[in-house]
Amino acid sequence: MIGKPLRHFIDLPDLGEPALSAILKRAHVLKAARRPRQDLAGKTLALIFEKPSTRTRVSFEVAMNELGGHALAITGKEMQLGQGETLGDTARVMGRFVHALMVRTFEHEHLLELTRHSSVPVINGLTNYSHPCQIMADLMTVQERFGSLKGRHVVWCGDGDNNVLNIWIQAAVIFDFPLVICCPKELSPNPAMLPGGHARVMVTHHPNQGLKDAEVVITDTWVSMHNADGERRRALLQPYQINARRMGLASKKAIFLHCLPAHRGEEVTDDVIDGPQSAVWDEAENRLHVQKAILLWCLGKV
Repeated sequence: MIGKPLRHFIDLPDLGEPALSAILKRAHVLKAARRPRQDLAGKTLALIFEKPSTRTRVSFEVAMNELGGHALAITGKEMQLGQGETLGDTARVMGRFVHALMVRTFEHEHLLELTRHSSVPVINGLTNYSHPCQIMADLMTVQERFGSLKGRHVVWCGDGDNNVLNIWIQAAVIFDFPLVICCPKELSPNPAMLPGGHARVMVTHHPNQGLKDAEVVITDTWVSMHNADGERRRALLQPYQINARRMGLASKKAIFLHCLPAHRGEEVTDDVIDGPQSAVWDEAENRLHVQKAILLWCLGKV
């Protein structure tokens, strides 16, 4: 008898709108009635980190604890991921010990290789290509503020070749809302990420275009852990800084989002991230609730 296929959480299109909506719905329920639960009693989640982490590690550990399970955090150096042992063999061994894997790594292909050989669900905690757990928290935050995702006017200002933006593009297609990407030409999105013929996603190199009537304004750090050209990137991105003047071009009901950590004074100014339109702290908290729901979905509880 063939068992049910594993429920990996790698990128949004892998799941589709019905599963993603079910996860978001459960996240709202879990947040509204936050309490210790036993849904995952006896289950262990391995957290594998090749990249440093604050929100990802804490939110997943707390999520497993509050669901009655256990989380084990391991760095890539501790297990010599892909060095002393093949990724496939690591996945085979880990599947004998734990019930799910969360992997935060650099190369997306490394994550896919682990997934191909894993006998337990694998969750994408971040790669250089994508950050789906973060976007689920972002989408949850938008739903809290506006009630619905459909038709929301979303504007991204900053680096167009960005792992968080890559998943926002996927989300715009899946949930049918317009996304305007304001970025320097030199830092445009990977053409492979742009949906052909999808009019809801637009790229502009004018920093203010699309901000009028924007309901959600998003940015991210200008220099990520894997970028070696920091000074060049800062010079190119300076006109795309989210400050009070630029935020004032958006709708009066607009919210500001940032996945954190923020480099204050670079991509965003204090008066915005600490201002009345900032939803950043709700967004950060929602990592916990949405990751509970992702864990429950991966382990067949949603």
